[in-house]
Amino acid sequence: MTPEFLSRLQFALTASFHFIFPPISMGLGVMLVWMGWRYLRTGDPVWRQSSFFWVRVYGLVFALGIATGIVQEFAFGMNWSQYSRFVGNVFGSLLAAEGVFAFFLEGGFLGLMLFGATQLGPRMWLLATFLVAFGAHFSALWILMANSWMNTPAGFTVQRSQWGDIAYMTSFVHVVFTASFIPRLLHVWAASWMIGAALVMSASAWYLLKGRHLEFAKKNFQTALRFFTVVAILQVLIFGANMAKTVTDNQVPKLAAMEGVWQSASCAPLLLVGWVDESAHRTTGIPAPVPCLLSILSYQRPNATVTGLLTFPRDAWAPVNLTFQVYHLMIDLGFLFPLIGGGGWFVWHRRQRHGRPMPGWLLRVLIVTVFLTEVATIAGWWTGEVGRQPWIVWNVLRTADASSPTLSTADVLTSLITFALLYLLLGALFLFLLDRMIRRGPEPVESAMPPTPLPDTFREVFRRQSRASAAD
Repeated sequence: MTPEFLSRLQFALTASFHFIFPPISMGLGVMLVWMGWRYLRTGDPVWRQSSFFWVRVYGLVFALGIATGIVQEFAFGMNWSQYSRFVGNVFGSLLAAEGVFAFFLEGGFLGLMLFGATQLGPRMWLLATFLVAFGAHFSALWILMANSWMNTPAGFTVQRSQWGDIAYMTSFVHVVFTASFIPRLLHVWAASWMIGAALVMSASAWYLLKGRHLEFAKKNFQTALRFFTVVAILQVLIFGANMAKTVTDNQVPKLAAMEGVWQSASCAPLLLVGWVDESAHRTTGIPAPVPCLLSILSYQRPNATVTGLLTFPRDAWAPVNLTFQVYHLMIDLGFLFPLIGGGGWFVWHRRQRHGRPMPGWLLRVLIVTVFLTEVATIAGWWTGEVGRQPWIVWNVLRTADASSPTLSTADVLTSLITFALLYLLLGALFLFLLDRMIRRGPEPVESAMPPTPLPDTFREVFRRQSRASAAD
């Protein structure tokens, strides 16, 4: 085991674990804004109760996201110093902007959202919640700018210095708006909205299954199920399809690895499940592949030619079987989510019309959907990162040339084991606290309502004095 391999393994572990939490923050933030808005529109105290409950969950998710995200910043300097030196003038500016513009916005209003519910009033609390949710999305925007630049780099030049080759930004606009940025941003946002809706739907389905907090559960379940279904359909038809087309247009070897295509072929079929034999240059599909579907999805023409891996040199291939498996795990689950949401929506409305409860087996499926959405999202991230190999910056800098040259195997192995144990503890703690919050459930509506404001406000005092003066 080389230091480079262990560094890649460590970054995969820490980044994958961290990536559990930001999508929940974005998706749950959107749900919180909706709940706050519904309370203002309807005055229904259940929506106020829902906001109180899910804000506590948001605080837990945010804390874990911060604790695990800081590790990524240090990894660039400790494990990937050559990468940091090469792209620091480009990549570093985007990370700095994320901290200055987005994180401070999100963190600045987080305290008001978490602790100001009974002090700010519903409208100001909704504003604070909106700014926190907006800050989470704004933070993801800058991070995805940086990641998209790694996949489709533009707006820079490479100059020789006494420390080696260094990339310098020549156009901020071209660095930001690379070919993959907008499709990647929308794809990740949609996945995050699905996760947030799935979390609300999962807890509500559990309450319905147990017969607890029924009014709270029904309203949260119905809202989350609708939102989840709509976003899942848009993810398949629009956001996911645009992301696949971006890979087709800009990273042809990556597409070939994702689909396990070895020989260039027109009317290329699409596999839903399969196995790649890299030594034999063969991909076996189970069940049989769908004819011409890959050409249609990639180029919008059934007779379009999809370029195979054998067209490219061996040292330009990603780990083919791993890329193939994680990609197909993502798309197979992606095709499943609209069916789960649409089927659940249909059964829910039909059962509600006849006053009958949801079947237990379907509620159990909806409970585990939140875990499936997280698996699909992390599989998508693995597809993007593993499929980019052997490049850390596409066609510019190889991963093998980006690691820190002074690290020893013992150094990285020690930190890898430490992080693995620490993240195991953090993961168990997160699941324990989240489970305890959900089992305890929301507070009663009466205790969740804000206290009645004192009558003697300045305006009321002024009115009383005016009436007294008029009477005299």
